Amino acid sequence: SIRGMNPGAFEDLPVPIDIDVLERSIRAALAQVARRGGSPRHEPPKGQGTMKDFKGLLVDDEEDFLDSLNERLALRKVNADTAKSGEEALERIQDEEPTVIVLDLKMPGMHGLEVLKRLKSTNPDVQVVILTGHGSEEDRKEAERLGAYAYHSKPVRMDTLMKSIRGAYKRFEKLKSTVDTAFMASAMAQAGEVDLARELMKEDEEEKDKDKRRTE
Repeated sequence: SIRGMNPGAFEDLPVPIDIDVLERSIRAALAQVARRGGSPRHEPPKGQGTMKDFKGLLVDDEEDFLDSLNERLALRKVNADTAKSGEEALERIQDEEPTVIVLDLKMPGMHGLEVLKRLKSTNPDVQVVILTGHGSEEDRKEAERLGAYAYHSKPVRMDTLMKSIRGAYKRFEKLKSTVDTAFMASAMAQAGEVDLARELMKEDEEEKDKDKRRTE
């Protein structure tokens, strides 16, 4: 342990080791590198697009509409999987979490609002854009209460839908960043870097304040 720490090792861990403990230590070490002059924590690497990690899921029981929408999004370099029912959508989410879901309401079997409710209970960060031809004002209010990012009635202009999809993706990224920062701060505190953890959280709060002022 002494031979390892003297040259500048971040932490000495016993073997065998629990994988969660190892992951926390690695995250804390990466955070320390960033804080001491490494890659800026809030700046994405050059060359990455704003929706590089976008994973979409389109949910609608009308197959022709689903295929048409998917093709029109693909022309705008937005790739998405499809599901023809609420049940299928929830199964897909268990295998791979999307970032944004475009969700119909009136479908055979499970109603879209029930899908939204279940999704938000298991994957709260995933953003949902409602796109329906059979909705009502009550449905809109309920969708907003359950946490939908946006609500649109069919037909909708593609530029309007794309604006909502991009906004939903940005919200997903912001939520993910907040969770990652809290996780790193916790790992750093457990590793003994309490002051560094506090400074990390302080910087994150300052970034949030800046973002809020830019939008006001």
